[in-house]
Amino acid sequence: MDITRRTTMQALAAPQKLHGAVESSFPGERKRRLWRLDRLGGKLYLLVLSEDQPDLTELVRQFGRQEAAPEIQDYTPLLKRISPGSVWRFRLTANPTKSCPGKKDSDIRGTVKAHCSVEFQKQWLLDRAPKHGFALLPDKFTVTESKWLHFSKGRDGGRPVTILSVTYEGILQITDEQQFCQLLKNGIGRGKAYGLGLMTVMRQSDLSR
Repeated sequence: MDITRRTTMQALAAPQKLHGAVESSFPGERKRRLWRLDRLGGKLYLLVLSEDQPDLTELVRQFGRQEAAPEIQDYTPLLKRISPGSVWRFRLTANPTKSCPGKKDSDIRGTVKAHCSVEFQKQWLLDRAPKHGFALLPDKFTVTESKWLHFSKGRDGGRPVTILSVTYEGILQITDEQQFCQLLKNGIGRGKAYGLGLMTVMRQSDLSR
């Protein structure tokens, strides 16, 4: 991503624009693809995970560095390496939330609210680990970034949207390879259209290579 370009700065301030650009990179019917912005070595990258291979020409034209060609890799070899007991380093940017019920004996639906403290943000992920096929220890992962996203959804200003983006990093262990592979492919939590929910992993044994 070229952060000096006006179009890129506009997209960073309005995640729905990046969502639309990502979806436009695929022919045919619209599907929910996972994507995430990552900073590494002083550069900003856009990661996209999809079932179909995209045409990233327009994404590069709008937001990319013209000298840097996009790189596409097959996800299958990584998924085949997922096995029970294996240990992985992970990064996840998600929207940890809680559902607050409405008034007692009322038809009013409860509201969804974000977990704002690190303690409850970590507990949110700990609570979801078992059903997604991995185990976590509280001292083996941390919250590295927490920020609010404010933008408008829809045309002509639309309705205001506020969503909390929380980035986790640490070490996990696989307990169920099928459940964990589903997590890697489908994401976790709310806000997937706005660059949230995608977990990436690196085998712990690969870090020394």
